[in-house]
Amino acid sequence: MTNILQSLSKTVHISLGLTILFFISLHFFGDGFALDTIFWSWLFRFIHVAVGIMWVGLLWYFNFVQIPNMAKIPDEQKPAIGKVIAPAALFYFRWAAAFTVLSGLILAWLNGYVHSAMIIGLDGSGGKNTAIGIGMWLGLIMAFNVWFVIWPNQKKALGMVECTSEEKAASAKTAMLFSRTNTLLSLPMLLAMVAAQNLY
Repeated sequence: MTNILQSLSKTVHISLGLTILFFISLHFFGDGFALDTIFWSWLFRFIHVAVGIMWVGLLWYFNFVQIPNMAKIPDEQKPAIGKVIAPAALFYFRWAAAFTVLSGLILAWLNGYVHSAMIIGLDGSGGKNTAIGIGMWLGLIMAFNVWFVIWPNQKKALGMVECTSEEKAASAKTAMLFSRTNTLLSLPMLLAMVAAQNLY
């Protein structure tokens, strides 16, 4: 067991294996289910939640852990954050954002509310579509910030792209402010998503 847990790859593969085994058990020891729209909706909701957890989890890691504690790290140790940890975290951060949006749009399409949600229920459907629509738009804004503001500025701030020291400092500040903007939007976005599923 220790051998498995010491390897992230093995841990993730075992986790996926257990998930698939549990899924098959639900099928064969329950009433079964067809590979219909309900199944695909469930699958994309599962993917949406899983990648969404990674996205928001990393967003909160940056804002609650990394950024507030950078000033406490001795200067000689800071390159480890900028050269190793931050680039790896940003890789998962930006792709989790992309897959959260993509799986969410597919989910909305499968369930037939993508149009009503994108117009925030202004077609008279209101209620659930207004709530999920607000959540979707907040998620789209946040994903836009990740890919088109935070990531380009982080590349400069971390020295992945050549720039002057002034540009590097300005980029670090811009990336931090937009990361904070996403943190600000994250709770309203989560509220809208959960409200749409549970209050209507």
